[in-house]
Amino acid sequence: MDETGSRVIVSSGNHCLVADSSGALHRCHPRSRRAPRPVCGDRVDWSADATAGWIDAIRPRTNLIERGDFRGRPRGLAANIDRIVVVIAPQPAPDALLIDRYIVLGEALRIPLLIWCHKQDLAPSTPTGAMHALRTRCEHQGIVLMTGSLLSDDGLAHLRTATRHEALILVGQSGVGKSSITQALIPTASRRIGEISATSGQGRHTTSATTWFERPDGGAVVDSPGVRTLRLDHLSASDVDAAYPEIAAATRRCRFNDCRHGHEPACAIRQGLESGEIDAGQWQRWQRLREETGG
Repeated sequence: MDETGSRVIVSSGNHCLVADSSGALHRCHPRSRRAPRPVCGDRVDWSADATAGWIDAIRPRTNLIERGDFRGRPRGLAANIDRIVVVIAPQPAPDALLIDRYIVLGEALRIPLLIWCHKQDLAPSTPTGAMHALRTRCEHQGIVLMTGSLLSDDGLAHLRTATRHEALILVGQSGVGKSSITQALIPTASRRIGEISATSGQGRHTTSATTWFERPDGGAVVDSPGVRTLRLDHLSASDVDAAYPEIAAATRRCRFNDCRHGHEPACAIRQGLESGEIDAGQWQRWQRLREETGG
């Protein structure tokens, strides 16, 4: 059998699950240990013999989302993504540094970002200072920010319409409701999870594996594991700067090229912090991410 351009639904360990043109799932392996490893979302050519299915080729990718492991080496997470959706909620409280990491990642890969404020039925009536700062930043940088709750279909309908025909990857902390959003956008997701579990041969499937779900209205949703952090060691300091345009512009206005932004005269960063033009929290996060990426 030969299948051309099928989709990798899950990639785990030494095998992956491939969906053919009819949606049927097949367990496949790379041809050798040295062969490139497919990731969730890859288009692949594959074939099968009497013993197993085999990945023959990975089609060219439009993009590849990677995250650094504990040694700073990039590990593929998903490919061919149209939009990163960062899901936040009132509880657990949004992690500003994690949000910034995804903003940096989106800018580096030139993948549009959308921040979805979930579980708004639990949100305080008066926005917190952190949420106000996030809204202001999104307005300045052209990042789409939407709110909603699964208790009201209005917000979800807006999300569905705004991302129609797009392949989305849902990212964010554990417990913010990514899987429930996937289920709401794709009512057949639970059945698909059962098919994945049966084909993988590894028992009950959970969202510990990044998984591709086809959307009934076109496009797809990639449900990714909640993460405690997202390392960016594989990116550059200039990638960080691109996600903080106001700070990067201010550093270029300092009198001295090697300004440490402390007590040097005519430091535009210090002036911006004192005037409120630069958010102190963003400044601290910029410093941390620049250090992480070798800046």
